[in-house]
Formats: sequence, structure tokens, C-alpha cells
Amino acid sequence: MSLTATAPAPAPASAPPSASALQKRPNIVLLLADDWGFSDVGSFGSEIRTPNIDGLAAKGVRFSNFHVAGSCSPTRAMLQTGVGNHRAGLGNMPETIPPAHVGKPGYDTVLNGRVVTIAQLLRDADYRTYFTGKWHLGRTPAKLPHARGYDRAFALADAGADNFEDKPIHGLYDKADWTENGVPAALPRGYYSSTFIVDKAIDYIDGGRATGRPFFASINFLANHIPVQAPDAYIARYAEAYRGGWSIVRAARRQRAIDLGILPTAPMATMPDTKDWNALTPADRAAQAHAMAAYGAMAEAADHEIGRLVAHLKATGEYDNTIFVFLSDNGPEPTDPRNRLLNRLVLGTYYDFDPAHAGQRGTMTYIGASWASAAAAPLNGYKFTAYEGGLRVPLIIAWPGNPTIKPGRIAGSFAYVTDLPPTLLALAGLAPQGPRYHGRTVEPMTGTSLMPVLAGEAGPARDQPLGYELSGNAALFRGDYKLVRNLPPSGDGHWQLFDILHDPGETRDLARIDPARFQAMQSDYRAFAARDQVLPMPAGYTANQQINDNAFRHTALPRIKRAAPWLLLMLMLASLAGGIYWLVRRRRTRRR
Repeated sequence: MSLTATAPAPAPASAPPSASALQKRPNIVLLLADDWGFSDVGSFGSEIRTPNIDGLAAKGVRFSNFHVAGSCSPTRAMLQTGVGNHRAGLGNMPETIPPAHVGKPGYDTVLNGRVVTIAQLLRDADYRTYFTGKWHLGRTPAKLPHARGYDRAFALADAGADNFEDKPIHGLYDKADWTENGVPAALPRGYYSSTFIVDKAIDYIDGGRATGRPFFASINFLANHIPVQAPDAYIARYAEAYRGGWSIVRAARRQRAIDLGILPTAPMATMPDTKDWNALTPADRAAQAHAMAAYGAMAEAADHEIGRLVAHLKATGEYDNTIFVFLSDNGPEPTDPRNRLLNRLVLGTYYDFDPAHAGQRGTMTYIGASWASAAAAPLNGYKFTAYEGGLRVPLIIAWPGNPTIKPGRIAGSFAYVTDLPPTLLALAGLAPQGPRYHGRTVEPMTGTSLMPVLAGEAGPARDQPLGYELSGNAALFRGDYKLVRNLPPSGDGHWQLFDILHDPGETRDLARIDPARFQAMQSDYRAFAARDQVLPMPAGYTANQQINDNAFRHTALPRIKRAAPWLLLMLMLASLAGGIYWLVRRRRTRRR
């Protein structure tokens, strides 16, 4: 079997490919994890048990220099379309966009109509197309996956939701916005997110098997987005795993990544906001260990469900001719959702924050910045930042029945999330769309096919600049070098230059050592920002503060406005009651 499917490019929709041609095309399973750090997978250096993902790695290629956006929606937009996040409409997310940017070009906060999804292209080629799990690219019927190329879709429009119940992230959303095929849908009893998302995908795949057509299944986990939750049995397995603290875990993961050949022996940055584990009280250390135990448990639970899917495809004879892609949407989440008094008051009415119950039903568990530094080890930064810990994540591509993919190989060449759609299309024997699609002008795919890398050849030349920006944090990649800027609190707003091939931990700023390259790459970034209409952030902007402000504006404030007439009536009645009471007391006093 050659690396490329032997089927020809798709014929027009009126003349679908023949059954014999379709049988030669591979199935495609896209497995997207949420908020997993670079070393959260066992085969990338983790202590977390991920045997099923590691099994795919053993059958395929691990990419150790693969990059995404610093937050979920922009990555998801690029993964679905092969187009940069600004051009796809996700210059920012609805949760983090400042009001001044709303509605500006590239800041739609939803997947816009100028891009074509990989599901649309595969469906045009007579693939069955399925979506399960987190979408977060729009919530109106015309913006949901069923309207963007997916035959069947059970999707969450929000950034996250409860993993055990049909509940939203309270304080951020009024309800968990789940739909099936564009229609509001309820979750079943006994629901757990990772299990349900895989169950639904299997149902969809089995439901169309009789057609004989290949399938594309986009499976999008809530794991490990806040709230971090997992079944008790998984949590128990990590009861002692994290009692040594984040610095020990970070150092151990670095060494395992080096031993595995994932990264070179290179310096590791000291994360400035990592707390001193030994300075914590015993109770605080126990609470932190419980939180990270829940995180490890949630990841292992997702891995178990991936294993169920793989076993099912083996049992049905689909495994060998299925391409599996596993990645995370960004680095690990550092946010403390109780970072201000109002949040603590609101969340305290909905969630159990007892550290002993971390990860269980009814809790709002999160790992915070110090554990996020361990999850991103040995890189610098985490989610939201443009440092490597925010943008570099694990990627595995496997096609078990294709002998031209050398099992267990590690690819160290630079790769970007927009490379995946053209790669998957090429593996299916199809071409990406250009600037015209079904008679209308669209954004062409900008990614580069990774086919040569999968075949064991050198990665594509990256001598052309590749720009990125989100919430003011920005990067420009060119060759082995990265220009990067992070706004406070993760940076100081100044540009830095790193050789990320030899210094993936971003420990040695080359801006003064290599001023010509530094200035040239700044010029490249300015050209990118002008072309993609990148807007400067308002003074004092931080993504975390904007999440709080937008949540209050869109969730709390409407509730207050709806309740205002009743509150006014209650105030009037209270005033009236107080006036009557005062009059009665006054008359009694006069009678005396």
C-alpha cells in the first residue's frame, strides 16, 4: 500500500466516485484533546497512563515540533479549514474578545462563511462525515457542524461544560448548549463526557457502515478542560502520584522526553509564577496533589475511551485502513476560576470545592499555573501565551495498515495546525480547495502537506514566514527561529527571538546576538499583521480579566436586568413595610 490512497481526485457531486475507488480511500479519525500539555502523553514523557494513545504512536509518527494556537477556538478553526485563525474569523474568542474588537474583520468569534471545512471537502468526495463533542465555533443553526459539512453531529457550542451532568460552566454560561444535527439535545442519564463522545461516534460510524463509503469522524473531547472531573476509579490510581510537587514532575518529564528522543538535551526555563512547593502548608500540598490527581485521571479516562474506539474498529475490520490523528488544541490551562471575590461567591453556590473531593461529580477542579508548568514540561508558558508551552502540543499520525509509515518514528521538523487538513486530504487522494469553491470566492488553504514527513523524508522547507496572533500574544516562525511577544501578565510586551529547534525551552533570547534576523522577522510580523488585519489590544488587556468581564456582561448582567423589576418591587414593598412599621411605632409612642 502506498502512502497516498490510490483513488483519483473527486468527481463532481453529480457523479460520485465508484464503489471500488471509495474502498481504497482510508477512513479518518481525528482525536482532539482539550488543554493537554506537551508532555501529558506517555510517549511524550508523561507519568499519566495513556497506553492507547501510545499504541497509536507506536504505529505511526510523533511530531515533536508541532504548533497550534494558544486557545481552543482559533486552533479548532484552523484544524477544520487549513486557514489561519484571523482569516477564518477567530481573531479572538467570544469569551476573550474586548468589546472594541467585536465585528471587526477577522474578529467574527465564529467560523465565518469565507472558509471551507475539511468535512465539506470530504463529503463532496462521498465520505460519511461525523462530529461529536466540543465545537465552540458558533452556536446558531448556520454555524453548527451540521451546517458545515457534517452528516451527523452531536456538538457542544460552548468552551466547556460539566462532565457528569447536563450543566454548563456556571458563571460563564446559562446552559450547556448541546445540539444534535442542529437541534437542541439533552444528555442521557449516566453521562460521562469522554465515554458519551466516543459512544456517539461509534453509533454514527456503525449507522453508515452498510453504505460501504469511507468515513471521517471528528471526535472532540472535553478532557481536560475546566472543570477537571473523572470517574472515582481513575482518580484513585493517582492518589500518591503528585505528592512530590510540580517541580519534581516537571524535571522528571523533561528527562523522560530527552530519553525518548522527543527533545534534545537542552536547558529548561524556570517558570516565574511557579510557587515553592515546600513553602506550602501540608494541607495546601495535599489539596494541590488531589487536583493534579484528578487531571491525570481525566486524561487516562479519555485514553481508555480512545482504546474502546480502536478496539471497535479492529473488531469491524476498519482499523488497518483508518488514519488516526491525535493532538491537543493548546497548552495546559493555568487559570484559577476563583481569582476574584465575585467569582468565589458565584461559584461557591454551584460547586463543591472540598479538596478531598477533587475531580468528583459536582466539583469545579482546576490545576492552576504551577501544575500547568509541569503539564507543559519542559517548555516555557502554557495556554493563552505565545510561548512554546502554549503553542507546542503533542501530535500523532498513524495509519496502521500502511507499511510506508515507519512505526514509532519521531519527526522533529516544524509543523503547524493548518498543515493537517491538506495532509489528510492528500492521504485520501484528494486536493485542497483553492480560492473558488462551488462558484464562490473562499479563503484557500495555507497549510503545507506533511506527506513527505510521514514517508520518512525531510520536512518541508519553512523559509517563508508564518505569523500568529491571539489576544495580543504573538509569534512569527521562520526556519528554526521564532519571534515571540507576550503581554502582561505572562510577558512584558517586548519581542524576543529564540532558536526553538535547539532551545525549545526558550531560555536564550537571541535578539541582541542576532539583530539582523531579529529586525527582519519583526518586519515579517508587521506584514502578516497588516495582511490579516490584526488589531492592537486595549491598554491593560488580559485574557483572564476579559473572560471575567465578558461573563459578567453576557451572563450575570442580563440576569440582574431580568430580575430588576422584581428587585424594585421587593424594595418598594420593604420600604412600604418599613414606613408602616415606623408610623405604628410613632403612634404608640405618642399614646404613652
